[in-house]
Amino acid sequence: MSSESRTAIVTGASQGIGAGVVAAMLERGYKVVANSRNITKKSPFAESAQIALVDGDIGHESTAATLVETAVNRFGSVDALVNNAGIFFMKPFIDYSSEDFRALVSTNLEGFLYITQRAIKQMLAQQTGGSIVTITASLVDNPIAGMTAAVPMMTKGGLNVITRSLALEYAKHGIRVNAVAPGVVDTPLLKNVPNDYLKTLSPMGRVSDVRDIAAAVLYLTEAPTVTGEVLHVDGGAHFGKW
Repeated sequence: MSSESRTAIVTGASQGIGAGVVAAMLERGYKVVANSRNITKKSPFAESAQIALVDGDIGHESTAATLVETAVNRFGSVDALVNNAGIFFMKPFIDYSSEDFRALVSTNLEGFLYITQRAIKQMLAQQTGGSIVTITASLVDNPIAGMTAAVPMMTKGGLNVITRSLALEYAKHGIRVNAVAPGVVDTPLLKNVPNDYLKTLSPMGRVSDVRDIAAAVLYLTEAPTVTGEVLHVDGGAHFGKW
């Protein structure tokens, strides 16, 4: 199936990595269903024959249902899912509140669970395989002193684990499940952090661009025999201390 006849769902798509992935997929010829809480107001993309914008909290089952229904009704299929929606913030471990934890679980875990279940169910019905790519984090594998992100990484680490489990569970159905683990990326999330400091968080001494992550997502989406992979795009940060 060519990219011109394939449909992708992208969550967290109004800015940063998500918007970059949407742009790359549209350029490649995909039809895209793009989601964020207020994407119809905040999106850099206008509704067209190639893209549908769907507002909604991805941590709610109803949003997941609407995304899949929109993909099937507008474009005829669900062939790829990019689980990009996620939240991240840092505090000392003992300062994370129950509200913080619930927010992380809702977006990072439930926001993966409901839409991935529905996307896989649709792919199984289509019997044409498919691709799931999830954005996790390099910090899962290599914590950095001073970056107190233990609780967010507990959720992101769970996504790495389920990526491998689902890859094995659905391999015989032609459904591939992979992840991209970025390091430091130049997005609005880090707009107030000095660039010189961010460069110290990568052995290569550079900050990744959104296009670097989008290229990795496209590769995994289209690589026919790659599954269960967690692809680090972090300048080597997951190797260890530097």
